[in-house]
Amino acid sequence: MKIKKLLFDPLSRFRYLSRLGLFNFMDDKQFLKKKYHLVFHKELNLDDPKSFNEKLQWLKLHDRRDIYTTMVDKYEAKRYVSDLIGEKYIIPTIGVYNRFEDIDFNVLPNQFVIKCTHDSGGVIICKDKSKLNLINAKRIINKCLKRNYYYVHREWPYKNVKPRIIIEKYMEDDNSKTMRDYKFFCFNGRPEIMYLSEGLENHETAKMSFYDMDMLITDCARSDYLPLEYTPEKPRNFEKMKMFSSLFSKGIPHVRVDWYEINGKLYFGEFTFTTCGGMVPFVDEKWNKKLGDMIDLGLVKK
Repeated sequence: MKIKKLLFDPLSRFRYLSRLGLFNFMDDKQFLKKKYHLVFHKELNLDDPKSFNEKLQWLKLHDRRDIYTTMVDKYEAKRYVSDLIGEKYIIPTIGVYNRFEDIDFNVLPNQFVIKCTHDSGGVIICKDKSKLNLINAKRIINKCLKRNYYYVHREWPYKNVKPRIIIEKYMEDDNSKTMRDYKFFCFNGRPEIMYLSEGLENHETAKMSFYDMDMLITDCARSDYLPLEYTPEKPRNFEKMKMFSSLFSKGIPHVRVDWYEINGKLYFGEFTFTTCGGMVPFVDEKWNKKLGDMIDLGLVKK
């Protein structure tokens, strides 16, 4: 099936060859136009972008502030956030390493999370150290360390992040037995919409629903995720999530600010400037336009 997709699906073939680095020679504008056309089957308008997805592509090319590199670095972002709102909102770091071989697993606790500081997706959740497949973990992490994540979607903030390994304390809510992830779409200091996701470690069964700033369900949806099958309660720290998201996003055309609420306590997750690489598959195109209207490109200094 995979070989068939590579042969007959241009997008799958483009993504595969891109992972091999065969399009690294392309300049960012050329690459984004090519990929956007393959994803949406229409031309990318960079001269007068209107939609959310178009404006995110424009921002990739024109909004390149040094602080963004700090904000997407999963280790440096913790320092950045801690300096602004305090260390109590930061998930504890067990260690930071340049190589997998530098990790002494004998001194690690029984549960922990391993991930790279410079990319997205390379996460290993260990709930029982005795059952951790070290060979597989090393393979996954070393593969991530060799990759410059910038080339995947041409997201400039990732280009100069130093590849490192970070190990964090494993966190789990005592009631839900999971980590609920609250992701706020913010526009120049205004959090406008948020989605709650669960089970993202398995894309096929992961669920996601979008809510407004009163925690009421909206009809915004992505075609690549199932909706949540229940109505979640408003988190205890919802107003704090909004307040801090507003603080972090002031002066930035768009950034997504992620939070966790674990056993009633609030923890920072991460910053993301282009959700889904700026190619979000909205079920209803009106949300592509509505969220696009919220992005003020005039905030970018030319």
